[in-house]
Amino acid sequence: MAILELKKVQKTFGSGKTKVEAMKETDFKAGKGELIAVIGPSGSGKSTFLTIAGGLQTPTNGEVVINGTALSDIKEKKRAKLRLKEVGFVLQASNLVPYLNVAQQMHVLDKVKKGNMGREEAEALYQSLGIEHLLYNFPKDLSGGEKQRVAIAKALYTNPSIILADEPTASLDSDRAFEVMGILKEMTKEKQTATIVVTHDTRLINDCDKVYKITDGKMELHEIMRRTT
Repeated sequence: MAILELKKVQKTFGSGKTKVEAMKETDFKAGKGELIAVIGPSGSGKSTFLTIAGGLQTPTNGEVVINGTALSDIKEKKRAKLRLKEVGFVLQASNLVPYLNVAQQMHVLDKVKKGNMGREEAEALYQSLGIEHLLYNFPKDLSGGEKQRVAIAKALYTNPSIILADEPTASLDSDRAFEVMGILKEMTKEKQTATIVVTHDTRLINDCDKVYKITDGKMELHEIMRRTT
C-alpha cells in the first residue's frame, strides 16, 4: 500500500476569465523507502502539489490519501493531528519560532508528539547536518543556510512516515546541498519513509528513485533512476 496517494487531484483558483488551473488532474503514489524528486520551473505548480500532498491545501477535485486515510473523510482537527503524526515539512520559509533556541524548538515537538528521536539519534542527526554547535542559538543568530538545516532537522526529528521538502537546499552551497540530499536518502531508506523533494536543481536528482516533472500544472513521470550494484 502506498504511504501517500493522490487520486485524480486537481486544483483551480478563481473562476471565469480569472480561472487558473494550478494543478491539472494528477495521479501520484509514493511508497516506503522511496526518494522522489519533483522538478519544474518557478510557477509550474510544484509548491501547489506539495501543499496539497501534505494536507495544507484542499484540492478542487480528487482525493489525497495518507496511510489509507482519505483527508476528505476527516474534519480539519483530525487532519491537523494526522499531519503532525505522519508528515514532516521542510518549507522554503524555515518557520522557526523566533523566541526559542534550536534545542527548545525540538523540545516543543516532544510536548506535542510522541515517538520522536531519542537523544543519541538526535545528536547524530545534528552532527550530520552540522548544527550540533548551534543548539543554543536563536533564529536571529543563524544564517539562511543554518536556518534551513535546522528546519530539516525538525522535520526528520519527529520520525514522520512522509517527508515533504520544498527546495530544501535553496540556501545551501553546493557541497552542503549534496550532503543534505545524502542525509535525506539515508533517512528515507533507514526509516522507510516516503520522501518527496521539490527542486529546480537537477543536479540533486541522481540519488532519487523517481523523478516527476511539472509543466504548467501538468505532472508526469519524467524518469525512474536505474542503478547498478
